[in-house]
Amino acid sequence: MSVVKINVLTVSAEMRDELEKRFANRAGMVETADGFEWFELLRPVEGTDRYMVYTRWRSEEDFQRWQESRAFQAGHAQAAAEAGQQGHGHGQAPQQGHGHGQGPAASGAELWSFEVVQSATPKHS
Repeated sequence: MSVVKINVLTVSAEMRDELEKRFANRAGMVETADGFEWFELLRPVEGTDRYMVYTRWRSEEDFQRWQESRAFQAGHAQAAAEAGQQGHGHGQAPQQGHGHGQGPAASGAELWSFEVVQSATPKHS
């Protein structure tokens, strides 16, 4: 059964472009991780300042292996150093910021976890 991880990032209006740019420029290493199934960066449309980083994994174990991988650790250690902080909430206690680049683009982060119970794809006639 697939699992979904949603990293919820609080982003002020003036930092939206910066956050989106940082994700657009990301190295893309997650796409090659064993068990990785899907990624989406979801921009809020109305009523909230929270972005959602949606990833889907074959299993919780695959997600945990990705979090423990050198690629994940190196990328997040560099981001934290650039932002002058320790981490930013992927499976950890909520931290301030999302430091991919110079300084934090988000003022907070939390990780939500779900199991996929049902899903659907378009039916073609």
